[in-house]
Amino acid sequence: MSAASDEQRSDSSDKWLDAYNDRVASLYTFTQCMTLSDIQADGDYKLIIADLGTGSYDMKLKVYKNTNLMSEHTIIDLPTGVVTFYMDTLEPRTPAIAVASGPYIYVYKNLRPYFKFTLPPLDVHPVEQDLWDQAREGQISTLVMRETLENLRLEGAVLTVKSLRMLQLEAHDLDAFVQVHRTSPLKRQTVITCLATLKKSLADDDAISCLVLGTENKAIYVLDPEAFTVLATMELPSVPVFLSVNGLYDVEYRIVTSCRNGCVYTLKRGTSEAIVKHCIELKSQPVGMERINKNIYVGTMDQMLHCFTAKGKKLWTVKMPATILTLEAIDFKPKGFKAVAVALSNRQVQLYKEKFLVDIIHTEDVVTGLRFGRFAREDGTLVMTTKSGSLFVKILKRSAKFEEQDLSAGPPAAQNTKLNVPKKTKLFVDQTLREREHAVAMHRTFQRDLYLLRLNVAREYAKALDNSMNPISSDPTEPLKLSAQIQGIGPTFKLTVNLQNTSLTQASSELIIAFEFDERLYSFRKKLIQVPMLVPGLNYIFDTFIDCLNDKGVSDNVKVFVLRQGKSVPLITGVISMPVAEVVVMS
Repeated sequence: MSAASDEQRSDSSDKWLDAYNDRVASLYTFTQCMTLSDIQADGDYKLIIADLGTGSYDMKLKVYKNTNLMSEHTIIDLPTGVVTFYMDTLEPRTPAIAVASGPYIYVYKNLRPYFKFTLPPLDVHPVEQDLWDQAREGQISTLVMRETLENLRLEGAVLTVKSLRMLQLEAHDLDAFVQVHRTSPLKRQTVITCLATLKKSLADDDAISCLVLGTENKAIYVLDPEAFTVLATMELPSVPVFLSVNGLYDVEYRIVTSCRNGCVYTLKRGTSEAIVKHCIELKSQPVGMERINKNIYVGTMDQMLHCFTAKGKKLWTVKMPATILTLEAIDFKPKGFKAVAVALSNRQVQLYKEKFLVDIIHTEDVVTGLRFGRFAREDGTLVMTTKSGSLFVKILKRSAKFEEQDLSAGPPAAQNTKLNVPKKTKLFVDQTLREREHAVAMHRTFQRDLYLLRLNVAREYAKALDNSMNPISSDPTEPLKLSAQIQGIGPTFKLTVNLQNTSLTQASSELIIAFEFDERLYSFRKKLIQVPMLVPGLNYIFDTFIDCLNDKGVSDNVKVFVLRQGKSVPLITGVISMPVAEVVVMS
């Protein structure tokens, strides 16, 4: 075991210091089986790890002081969770360690075994109980007993471990199995799947806490920390796998749990069942869940990181570059920095503040366990365990700054900024009441004004069609488009007329351009322009000069007409608003 820090990789984050690396620690554990706590009340926080050993034996509870293995205790069954909690008010304030393993919770006080809590037994199916009673008296054959138990299992009944073991045996081994086990009592026990703590009556750091545990029989239990009795039992639609608890048991609390059916449920004080109204349905199975402030972060097996409100409203979703293995909340109180750490299968640990990627930590191996908190006497410590059994400890630099910007592609941060909606004023409230009282009359007035508007628009449109006042011809036989513009500051202006035949195949001919103007104000050098044949699709430009005759700063409109020779009604009309001439030269 080497405590020397290795040289940082060139692509690693520059916000963390490598405090300790142990590549031969041989730890097989996960995030739920790691915690940091001051278990000796000396201000020196220890690392507590429940090691799964080989997965079938050699399970141990290990306690690290700084970089040294301080204590080691054997665990009988596979651990599923480790927490520390205060169970009394005695001085010095030393917390106890609770290890969930199988149907038991092992409590250690001062690193010594203190108490073992056993989950309450479940009810045995009456038919199964009757079959084993008959077997004890020798009143039933083993083949009939096995057939009846198999039918019970197919009907959906939950059998005991003894009956399930019997169903796995061959026919010639049944008699011997029943002879050995017929006198033993029939018990059906569940196992613990997840573990958390809940403050009982005070929110202090060293206040007495209750244990909250989820079980395989789709239930949540709240245990009293002193008498180790069940204070509350809550049912769930599925087996819970992750817990997030906040609040006080004696006042008000919320338990957010993600289950194997891909849903996240909320439990609160006074309810015996999950609040289905606030159920969050995920598209894939959850692999980690953390709660930061009032938001719930959930990582799923489809490489997605979701964020929801406490009421189940989705805020955002981020696609990860690799499979998510575990999540851990980062709460660095000295700088008020809160984020969520996401361990990925591509040997990266990514830090997200809300939906923004603020840091990436590259590791030598795939990280399977994360825990952030105070270790030894350092506040910002990140403990990581890897798939190969290594143990890495990183310390957050005091000079580290996490920029409030998104390092990945996506919409700008301003898009997620909430608008400052003003409060309701008395005028707004009075107006709302008036609208409620006179809703029918206001709607009728609105409809009448809308119909009048439509009628006036239709009349003006029909009048424009009759007088050919549109710049685009409405006559299908003469599809023309007219545009005009004025150039100059006066007293002489240049008028440019653009004329286009919008037909696909038909040419236009025998057209002229004429002008209507006030002869007291303007003088046109070309009052009539002969238009050649217009080829479809081409733009033709015609121009003339206008002299301003008035020195009073008066301007007027000029109308441009496109007419067919021999007809007085124009095909199209354009209206030009003339600018005021700056200098007028009198002739």
